[in-house]
Amino acid sequence: MWSRGRDEPGRPGHAVTEPTVLERLARVSARIAATGRNPDEVAIVAVTKGFGVDVCREALASGLRVLGENRVQEALQKMDAMARGGAEGALAAHWHLIGHLQTNKVKQAAGRFALIQTVDSARLAEAIARHAPGQAVLVEVNIAREPQKSGVAPDQALDLIKTVSGLLDLHGLMGMGPSEGDPTPVFNELRLLHDEAEQRAGKGLPVLSMGMSGDFEAALAAGSTMLRLGQALFGPRASPGARRALL
Repeated sequence: MWSRGRDEPGRPGHAVTEPTVLERLARVSARIAATGRNPDEVAIVAVTKGFGVDVCREALASGLRVLGENRVQEALQKMDAMARGGAEGALAAHWHLIGHLQTNKVKQAAGRFALIQTVDSARLAEAIARHAPGQAVLVEVNIAREPQKSGVAPDQALDLIKTVSGLLDLHGLMGMGPSEGDPTPVFNELRLLHDEAEQRAGKGLPVLSMGMSGDFEAALAAGSTMLRLGQALFGPRASPGARRALL
C-alpha cells in the first residue's frame, strides 16, 4: 500500500525526533540514488511547516537550503526570526510557499518568497504581478483530480500556463499525488503536461515539483526535479495547538 506524503501530527511540543536531520537527509539521498537519479541533481524543499526556527536552523546546518511553508503568516514570522538571529541564517535560506495562497494574502507574500509554487488561477497570477511582477512561480495542477486539493484542472492547465508566463517568472509545474493508490500514472501525466507546456511556452521550464515523503521514489521515476519533504527529514510534526509555541 502506498503511504502518502502528508505528515501525521506528533505529540504537543514535538520538535525533531531522532535520528537527526543530517542522518535523515543521508537516508533520503540514498533512496534517491537507489532510483537511479543523482541526488545532487534533485532539489529538496525541506517542509518546515509546524516546526520552530531551531528546526529551520538545523535544516540549514545539515546542508538543506530550501525551506517550504504552507502558511504565509507562519513563514514570515520565521523569516523575521531568522533575520533577527543573524544575517548568515537569513541569507542562507531560500523560502518557498507550497500551500494555497489566498488573494487577500498576496500583498504580504509577493516578493518575500524565492518561489511561490501554488499559482492556480489567472486571478491569483494577476494579483501577484501587481505587487511583484518578477516573482518566480510554479503553476499548481490538481493532477489527482481530487476536490479537496488545490490546483488548476489538468484540462485547463495549458491555458493558465500561457497566461502566467506572460505575467510572472514561470519556472514550471507543481502537483500532488493521489491520496490513495499508486501515484505513478498521475506523476507520469504531470510530466507529460510539463513537457507540452515547455513546447507551448517556447522555453525550458526547469522545475517539476512532485513527490512527498510517502511517494517521492515514484515521482523521481516519473521525472520529478524537486521534492517536498517533511516527515522524511524531520519526523512527525507537533499538533496544531503546539505550533504557536514553537514559533
